[in-house]
Amino acid sequence: QVQLVESGGGLVQAGGSLRLSCAASGRTFSRYAMGWFRQAPGKEREFVAAITWSGSNANYQDSVKGRFTISRDNAKNTVYLQMNSLKPEDTAVYYCASGLYSDRENGYDYWGQGTQVTVSS
Repeated sequence: QVQLVESGGGLVQAGGSLRLSCAASGRTFSRYAMGWFRQAPGKEREFVAAITWSGSNANYQDSVKGRFTISRDNAKNTVYLQMNSLKPEDTAVYYCASGLYSDRENGYDYWGQGTQVTVSS
């Protein structure tokens, strides 16, 4: 059974940083792209970033470009999201997902349970 477990969320002041991790098990991690999505209260889930299976290419939502970096360590079956210069509007539950290299939810077939990120002003 495929499992994705996020960690690293928390409360941070605006301008601060957090690094999210997502540990995968149950499938050959290095064969699949990974993505991060987020859902703020009262809003639909939205794409944040994605990375190809090899880590050679990445894609970001415009609002996080230059602030967030997605990376992966295939030896550790883990994908990361480094978030710098955080803003209150980054507050959301962050989800990792495994599947195709896409900015659409339907490109991914497995999802984690989410981790809360709260940015105070």
